[in-house]
Amino acid sequence: MTLRSVDLRKEPVEAVLDRVERSLGVRLDHELVVRKRRSVGASTDRGTWVRIERRGLDRIGVQGGDGTASAEALLGIAKPTWLAGVAWRDEAEPVMWRADETELLPGAPVGSAMVTEDPRLTEEWWAAMNASLDALAAQHTNRIATPDTETLTQELIRKTIHSVFPGVDTAVVEWRPAHADFNWANVTAPAFCVFDWEDWGMAPRGLDAANLWGASLAVPALADRVRSERRDDLESRDGKLMTLFVAAKALGPHADPDDPRLGAARETAQRVVRELQAG
Repeated sequence: MTLRSVDLRKEPVEAVLDRVERSLGVRLDHELVVRKRRSVGASTDRGTWVRIERRGLDRIGVQGGDGTASAEALLGIAKPTWLAGVAWRDEAEPVMWRADETELLPGAPVGSAMVTEDPRLTEEWWAAMNASLDALAAQHTNRIATPDTETLTQELIRKTIHSVFPGVDTAVVEWRPAHADFNWANVTAPAFCVFDWEDWGMAPRGLDAANLWGASLAVPALADRVRSERRDDLESRDGKLMTLFVAAKALGPHADPDDPRLGAARETAQRVVRELQAG
């Protein structure tokens, strides 16, 4: 069966919300449901948050789609505590639905995935971000990161980078745990917290830093701050590859010519290519 493309911002989801309420024993705030392309979320009558995701069975792999629950084992990271979860297979399509209940976030998301204005974050915020990313990188997992629901393999890295920067040696040296969807829509302020852990797993060093850099390129000073804060990661060989990986997604064949990130992405990527070729 072919999986149809679905955007949950446009699909009716009341039946799904009703099922989640019955399964978790909560009442969701149906009036203030947050809709994204492949997930919806809502607060509950017991002061918690429920996130519901629709994912094709072909995008689950051996990890089982339980990223938020499995991330509860991670230590030293500012993230909402996981409380409960439920999953089921869709009766009509090759799709798994999963709902996870967590603590409420300590603040609002900084912005959309990409920002166009400086969020003016505090020094405490940057320190907390660094502490969480450093703690994450020091841990161990058998999970493999799935950015954009694609399993992050050496071959995927090669194909993505070579689509824009052919000839670069894309062999990864160091793999570390990563959130894998680290952008401004998945972190909060003024208190730092990172959420939406469904795609976390092993990835080349620097993936999270490169993702946040890419999400900041429309605000040059913010992009520079990200690179400064995560310099050790981004100046490593694998961090440079992840910079190209993120830049290639922005600059590739489906690039929007009006995307304000393009010039900065191209300029940084060209410098990184020269550095990699120089050894």
